[in-house]
Amino acid sequence: MPHETRDEVIDFVTDWSEKTELAPARFAGWLGIQRSQLTRWRERYGKANEHNGKIPRDHWILDAERQAILDFFDKHPLEGYRRLTYTMLDQDIVAVSPATVYRVLSAAGRLDRWQRGPSKKGTGFQQPDGPHRHWHVDIAYINLAGTFYYLCSVLDGYSRYIVHWDLRESMTERDVECILQRARELFPGTRPRIVTDNGPQFIARDFKEFIRVAGMTHVRISPGYPQSNGKLERWHKTFKSTALRPAAPSTIDEA
Repeated sequence: MPHETRDEVIDFVTDWSEKTELAPARFAGWLGIQRSQLTRWRERYGKANEHNGKIPRDHWILDAERQAILDFFDKHPLEGYRRLTYTMLDQDIVAVSPATVYRVLSAAGRLDRWQRGPSKKGTGFQQPDGPHRHWHVDIAYINLAGTFYYLCSVLDGYSRYIVHWDLRESMTERDVECILQRARELFPGTRPRIVTDNGPQFIARDFKEFIRVAGMTHVRISPGYPQSNGKLERWHKTFKSTALRPAAPSTIDEA
């Protein structure tokens, strides 16, 4: 607010307060002005609005010094900001701290050499437009009569149909390869993209070779983000909570 308008408000409140013998704070409340704000305006009555202005400091750098830092960086783009600081000091160009050089270069965008793009984590991937384009594969632990078994499921990402599943006492990369091969035999000629997590079975060299020989592609989800494989995670959770009866089957054949 201009200081002329501020002084007019103070004069108006003071004048009507004297005429009506009402407290100035009441007039300020009717005008939408807080009592503390009215007090500060009275203290600055007749003064220009310079109370919030920036006061130059001795440690502030000048525009010429800022431009000198940028020009020196353009001549030595491969040097780090710390080395630039002491080199400019030795050559009597600018005497500033490394933190100041970093702030100047960062504000000018000179430190973003590689122009890193935004992270795509959590944005998901393009959903399949037909069956047998994406096969989600995951391994879950199943407790049967106090013994844990491994359930490996293959789910179609388009229809959410369980292509194949198997329950085994161990689950190595060879077991996963056998399960995937049986799923491919059920649907000959399909070459889906395999979507898995970062389990040891899926990062093994033999599994990568199997994917290459079979003519399929493989994509692993981001670490710590199981939502990318959420379709199969949801099926495993539903299976454990509704379809599995703990302690009911006594052997793997009964399960």
